[in-house]
Amino acid sequence: IQAALRTPAPRPRTSSIGRFFGVYADPRAYLSILYMLLALVTGTIYFTFAVTGLSMSIGLAILIIGVPFFLLFVGATRLVALAEGRLVETMLGTRMPRRPVYPDRDAPFLRRIGDMLKDPRTWGTLVYFILMLPLGVFYFVFAVIGIVVSIALFVAPIFVLLYHAGLVQIDGVVQAPHPAVLPFISILGLLLLTVTMHLARGIGYLHGQLAKTLLVQAQGSN
Repeated sequence: IQAALRTPAPRPRTSSIGRFFGVYADPRAYLSILYMLLALVTGTIYFTFAVTGLSMSIGLAILIIGVPFFLLFVGATRLVALAEGRLVETMLGTRMPRRPVYPDRDAPFLRRIGDMLKDPRTWGTLVYFILMLPLGVFYFVFAVIGIVVSIALFVAPIFVLLYHAGLVQIDGVVQAPHPAVLPFISILGLLLLTVTMHLARGIGYLHGQLAKTLLVQAQGSN
């Protein structure tokens, strides 16, 4: 994947049609679709991790182990956020930090705890993890429906022609439109797939900016 990203970008198309269909030569569009398909799994994991950690931290707050557990949870969120940042950078192209940012190690222990609690990235990361569940569901549904419907429209006329030619069998009664309309259905599928890839690339860019805002820029580092 990283080798594909280092490949020089395709030469810009001068015509509108060239720019429209040029998305097929952009690796970022394919990686954005792949990220959207993975987002359902990662979003579920992040959401479960954040909600479980916050719930247990609140539940243990009255016990002596409550503070150590919360600090351990916050440290774990930073490591998970670092892994998500690498995933976002690799697939969506948004520059993210390559190492976690720690508080001043020379500061007293209690001050380091206070700085961690006051660090906007602590809470921005938790917000990001919680948002990833609804976003992951939306991304996955969008990618699957867009790709499946587009490909179905593109190949359906081919199967209809093969069916009438007796080369394939389709269960049930097939009521196909007029043969002159079939090419336009395939063209519609191709256009829909191209639009889906454009939208996926745009959504990938916007999500990268969201990740950078909540995971990086919230604390003004890197």
